[in-house]
Amino acid sequence: MAEETNIILANRTDAQGTIEIVPEVLEVILGIAAVGVDGVYQMRGSLTSSINEWFGRANHGKGVALTVDGTHLTADVYVYLDYGVSVPKVALDMQQTLREQLLYMTDLTLDAVNVHVVGVVPEKATPVDPENLFADDEETEDDD
Repeated sequence: MAEETNIILANRTDAQGTIEIVPEVLEVILGIAAVGVDGVYQMRGSLTSSINEWFGRANHGKGVALTVDGTHLTADVYVYLDYGVSVPKVALDMQQTLREQLLYMTDLTLDAVNVHVVGVVPEKATPVDPENLFADDEETEDDD
């Protein structure tokens, strides 16, 4: 049943009802927070999320897998990092940021944040000068 997977945020007697949240919402929160960490190039997605992005639908929860075991929450985050960054520093920053964001937004604590570095994206190629797009082509035409 879907109701059993929901996480109860507040179970107070003075409240007028209960507040429940679906784990996929927590994955979205963690995914957005992870992309905001300096040194993260992008999150690893699946074939489904890639196809959805082609059609203009952003999946902010991609690259995050949340495990709910009773009251214990564990997040597995799969990321690509920029070339030249310190992997341990970025991973520690990511762990701290994800814990803080989830605590701030939902009052839930993560027991563990496992950062999986899937790859490193090399530096981008030199930018193209829009004023001189066909510089190499013009030089070869003059030689003919």
